Amino acid sequence: MPVVPPAPARTLVRAQLANSVGDGVFLVTSALYFTGPVGLSPGQVGLGLTLGWAVGVLVGVPAGQLADRWGARRTAVLLAAGTGASVAAFLAVGRPTTFVLVACLYAACQTGLAAARQAALAHLVEPARRTEVRARLQAVANGGLALGAALGGLALAAQTAAAYRLVLGLDVVAFGVAAALLARLPQAGPTAGPVVAGPRLAVLRDRPYALLTALNAVMMLYLPLLSLVLPLWVARRTAAPAWLAAAVLALNTVAVLLWQVRVARGVTDPDGAVRALRRAGLLMVGACAVLATSSAATGPWLAAAVLLVGAAAQVAAEMAHGAGAWQLSFDLAPDGRHGQYQGFFGTGVPLARMLGPVLLTTLVVDGGPAGWLAFGALYAAAAWAMGPTTRWAQRSRAATAEPACAAGRAVPVP
Repeated sequence: MPVVPPAPARTLVRAQLANSVGDGVFLVTSALYFTGPVGLSPGQVGLGLTLGWAVGVLVGVPAGQLADRWGARRTAVLLAAGTGASVAAFLAVGRPTTFVLVACLYAACQTGLAAARQAALAHLVEPARRTEVRARLQAVANGGLALGAALGGLALAAQTAAAYRLVLGLDVVAFGVAAALLARLPQAGPTAGPVVAGPRLAVLRDRPYALLTALNAVMMLYLPLLSLVLPLWVARRTAAPAWLAAAVLALNTVAVLLWQVRVARGVTDPDGAVRALRRAGLLMVGACAVLATSSAATGPWLAAAVLLVGAAAQVAAEMAHGAGAWQLSFDLAPDGRHGQYQGFFGTGVPLARMLGPVLLTTLVVDGGPAGWLAFGALYAAAAWAMGPTTRWAQRSRAATAEPACAAGRAVPVP
C-alpha cells in the first residue's frame, strides 16, 4: 500500500484540537448553564443527557455506514457542522422537552462524528501508522479539553447568563472550524478502497468483533472516574483537600499529552495490542488497590500522596488500554467497512457516559474500598478476555478468507 503523505494526519489533528476545545467549554459550563439561566432541574438535565447518549449508542453504526457509502470526509463535515448547530440550539432551549430533543441531536452528531473521523483515519493513513496517529488525536484532545475548560472557567467565575452564552458561542465556532478543517481532507470513502461484499450492516453479525466491542465498553467505564467519582471520593472518603481532584485531572491531562504517542508506538499488531491491554488490566488493579487505601490514610498530605500514586497508575492503564484497543479496532475491521466497524466499536464511549456515572458512584463512592477492588477486578477480567477474543476473531477471518481467496472473489464478513 502506498504511503499517504502526512498532510491528512495533520489536518485530522488540527480538526480534533478545534473539536476538543469546544468539548472542554461544554463539559465545564453546560450543567450550570442548564440549571441556572435556563432553569432546568438537575434531574431534568441528567435525564436529557442520558437519553441523548442512549441515542448516540444507536447512531454509531449507521453513521459509520454512511461514511463508508457516502464518504468519510463529507460525513465528518456534515456531523461537525451538526454538532455546532446543536450547541447553538441549546442556547435557545427553555423547556425540558426541547432540551431532550436537542440533547439527542447533540449526542447523535458527536457519536457519528467520532465514527466518521475514525473511518477517515483508516482510509487516509497507512495501517502501520494508524494507532500512532490515533494516539496523537487523543493527546491533542486532552490538550484541547484543558484549553476549553479554562475558557469555560471564565464563565464560571463571572456566573452570568451572558458569560455562559458567550463561551457556548465559542463552542459553536470551534465546531465550525473543525468542519472547515475536515473539508480540506482528501476524499475518504467509497472511492478510496473496495467495498466488501456481504450484508449491509455486517458488523452486527460479526460475533468476535461484537464481543471485543462489549469488552472494550466495560473497560471504558473508567471515563467518569476523574470527572465525577474521584472528586466525590476525595471529598467524602479521604482526608485530602478537595482541590486535589483538580490536581489529579491536571496530572492525567499532562501525562496523556506527553506519553500517549510514545505508548502507542510500541503497539503495531494484534499481539502487541493484547499485551498492552493485559498490562492495562494489571495497572488498573494496582491503581484501584492504591486508591482504595487512600481512605485509611491519616492526614491530608499522606492521603494526597496516596491518591497521586493511584492516579499515576490509572493514567498509565488508560494509555495502554487506548493503544491496544485502537490497534485491534483497525486491524480486525475489513477494508471498505471501517466506518461501520469504527462506529460500532466506538459505542463504548456513549455507553460509558450513560451508565458509568451511576454504576461507579454506587460501586465506589457508596461501596468504599471494596468497590474500588471490584471495579479493578472487572476491568482486569475484560482486559484478559481481549486475548482469547482476538484469537477467535483472527481464526474467523482466516477461515472466511481461505475459501474466498480460492474462489477469487471478495471476502464477505462473517
